[in-house]
Amino acid sequence: MPVNRMFHAIICIFMVGFVCVSDLYGARIKELAAIKGIRENQLIGYGLVVGLNGTGDKDGVGFTKQALANMMEKMNIFVDSNQLKVKNIAAVMVTANIPPFARIGDKIDVTASSLGDAKSLKGGTLLVTPLKGVNGEIYAIAQGPVTLAVSGGANDRNSHLQVAQVTNGASVEQEIPFKLDGKKTLTLSLFQPDFTTAKRMADTINASIGEGVAQVIDASALNLNVPEKMWQKNVAGFIADIETLTVIPDAVARVVINEKTGTVVFGSDVTISSVAIAHGDLSVTIAGPPEKNESVMNLPGTSTIGELVQGLNSLGVKPRDLISILQSIKAAGALQAELVIL
Repeated sequence: MPVNRMFHAIICIFMVGFVCVSDLYGARIKELAAIKGIRENQLIGYGLVVGLNGTGDKDGVGFTKQALANMMEKMNIFVDSNQLKVKNIAAVMVTANIPPFARIGDKIDVTASSLGDAKSLKGGTLLVTPLKGVNGEIYAIAQGPVTLAVSGGANDRNSHLQVAQVTNGASVEQEIPFKLDGKKTLTLSLFQPDFTTAKRMADTINASIGEGVAQVIDASALNLNVPEKMWQKNVAGFIADIETLTVIPDAVARVVINEKTGTVVFGSDVTISSVAIAHGDLSVTIAGPPEKNESVMNLPGTSTIGELVQGLNSLGVKPRDLISILQSIKAAGALQAELVIL
């Protein structure tokens, strides 16, 4: 293939959104797994956003009026909820995630979502809102000016007006207890369960830390035995040593297709067996005899999908046609990978 044509083919691959993912390089264990029990916890609370420019809840939203009346009553101001106008106020559900090992005084982000029929939360301020865990205890207090969640630009047309954020808007008031020191065993949970990856992790940990430290439980978890010299006062150091170890993850060969955007994502290990394809004026032969024709492409047997995509793009095949070809190859049993369509 001439240099200019080859360059054009490569450019086409990127323009139509094809990505080739390689698994030849290892990843740190911290990117592949996490210690069981060390996780974020969800918090939730009911609050009021005030200071809106007539875009709040309408008078028919009774719970907003009642919430405002209750709040004023706590300030020794007694009013009839039926007499309140709430067009500058919106009832919201406030949510947040508290990270593991969060300390009292730490700041976390919160999200306020309208519960009533408010048109917009723009320019409002979230009043003091206790955030509770599933056990009903208060773990954080939220308050502050809200900012609209912008989805594609700085103008309101690209913003979701009924959802807003308060950056660093909540202060942690209670810590979630989790003690590491003294633990003799830990469980390492894989984000993507796979027996081969789990065994590689165990072998790597045992080779680095010591034989017998890690045992495979199943495809999704490893049992870690903390060395005696570390489990009393340095379990965190033991975890840190494991997290930085590098493992080459294994996975089922997979081709992911997004029909809406025309994007195809595939791994470097995806291969195609001998097959002949006819699609419109195009003919593709893998492990077939060479033919001299601009609309005919020949590839050797057991070619990779990357070679097929690059060749098809050099012939000017459009993304939609490529997706149809890949689906047909899979149906014929020649695509040695799982086909996922979004």
